[in-house]
Amino acid sequence: MNRRPRLLGALATLAGAVLLAGCGGYDTTTVPEPEAPAAAPPAAAADCTNDGKDELRSYRPTPGVRDSATVREIRDSGKLVAGVAGDTYLLGSRNPETNELEGFDIELVYAIAGEIFGIDRQQVIDDNVVEFRVITASDRIAMLQDGTVDIVARNMTINCARWKQIAFSAEYYRAGQKILVGKGSGITTEEDLAGKRICASAGTTTIDNILTLVPDAEIVTAPDNSRCMVRFQNGDADAVTSDDTVLAGFLAQDPYAELLDTVQLTQEPYGVGVSRDRPDLVRLVNQVLEDWSGGAWQRAYDATLGTADADLGATQPPRAYGR
Repeated sequence: MNRRPRLLGALATLAGAVLLAGCGGYDTTTVPEPEAPAAAPPAAAADCTNDGKDELRSYRPTPGVRDSATVREIRDSGKLVAGVAGDTYLLGSRNPETNELEGFDIELVYAIAGEIFGIDRQQVIDDNVVEFRVITASDRIAMLQDGTVDIVARNMTINCARWKQIAFSAEYYRAGQKILVGKGSGITTEEDLAGKRICASAGTTTIDNILTLVPDAEIVTAPDNSRCMVRFQNGDADAVTSDDTVLAGFLAQDPYAELLDTVQLTQEPYGVGVSRDRPDLVRLVNQVLEDWSGGAWQRAYDATLGTADADLGATQPPRAYGR
């Protein structure tokens, strides 16, 4: 059976949805122009150690944080500018029928905006107080540092090297790196990936992780997740590696792909990224995560990632403070 025509059509639909710019609905959503795949930038030097504890400590929510300088500034501007994914089904992707962004990370942004402006989710949408910027993984840190975006909610792993560049909220989701291959490919273990072409998004920790596990793998990069999947379906890559949340979205769209039958290769704790000089905004985000522990987290999960065929089995991780 020839699988490519059917699957390339599906991914073309997704890629087209990602590149739609302001066609009704979210008139303040900004989408980057298509770009050619580029080599991944070098990873930040890690002169610290991730122990699964210290790097997860964030700023404790404090009373009155809604009246802090940064939060007032955002409220006075009338917009929370959020960097998000537009190609990651179930986390952050554009619905081609409604042209609206959907997913778990999008729900979190709505909740953060609601806390800033003192309104509920529907009013956040109706009042258009969120400006979504669809960005690539390699854009995340730079756009926080130069003030292009206020927050990044784009499946971003908390680690100590990144803490030296930006600040993070407490952990809001625990993912893990896995590998997607084609059914019948003969790839059944990580060892089978030696000498194989593995696609990963530029600017992500998955590249370093996979090279540590499979030093003989050939890394193929793409600017974002959907184009990695297109490379895989075109036959330009033998596998795709990313977080299980990302791959769960791909599995929902590609019946000829499967996850490598292995445990999670890594633990990937997600945090909301914020500029280092805005700890008061971090405290507000953490207050939202505290409020979500009353059931809102589970409702957001059930409506998005919880619908995946892959059994992610996630629960809200505990929040840790101490900065």
